[in-house]
Amino acid sequence: MTRPPRRPTWRAARLTGVRPETGSARTLRFEVPGWPGHLAGQHVDVRVTAEDGYSAQRSYSLAAPADGDAIELTVEAVPDGEVSPYLTEVIEAGDEVEIRGPVGGWFVWRPESTAPVLLVGGGAGIVPLMAMIRARRLAGSRVPFRLLYSLRDPGSRYYADELRRPDPGLDVAYLYSRSTPEGWPRLAGRIMLDDLAEGGWPADFEPDCYVCGPTGFVERAADLLLALGHAPGRVRTERFGPTGG
Repeated sequence: MTRPPRRPTWRAARLTGVRPETGSARTLRFEVPGWPGHLAGQHVDVRVTAEDGYSAQRSYSLAAPADGDAIELTVEAVPDGEVSPYLTEVIEAGDEVEIRGPVGGWFVWRPESTAPVLLVGGGAGIVPLMAMIRARRLAGSRVPFRLLYSLRDPGSRYYADELRRPDPGLDVAYLYSRSTPEGWPRLAGRIMLDDLAEGGWPADFEPDCYVCGPTGFVERAADLLLALGHAPGRVRTERFGPTGG
């Protein structure tokens, strides 16, 4: 008889470093003793407990591949949120939270995979996709990656410096929905069929497609990929919506 998988337990996580990404988002590095490791694309639950005993928890994607007991999360502040304002404005090096995970096994990329990869990210949906990009680099994989990163405006761009650096086998294209850099060739607007046709892989290449972002963005991008002939089983989606932060 096969036993069901054991539910991940809560572990103490100590903040060891902070890196700003935008005016409202930052990357947090935690040491989690006994961390079992994870795959690029998985996420964790984070629980914060106040002095009066009140606690709140939210789920966040892992932003980097496994690195011993260290994990990284990139968190965007949500107005009137319960957890994200603490993680982006209050927590300091040495402070602890609780983390449970890793969670998820479908929306993951494994270094042994040989299929071309198309990553389509909307806003903060870039986070698990960035973990895949970093895992590819760490593994020395030669699998070609293409990233289409849709965001509101240039100031909302996560990982700007890292994505600007040359990375053989990785092609990056930006789409802006509200405002663009001066002289940008594409008008601001939501993702379109032509964006995926020109910046993605042809369906007959049989790429693995990973789409992550707000629910509306993910549904639209996935529908467009199917319209371009991509096999449904190769289009993997991860979505997020308002959770109270």
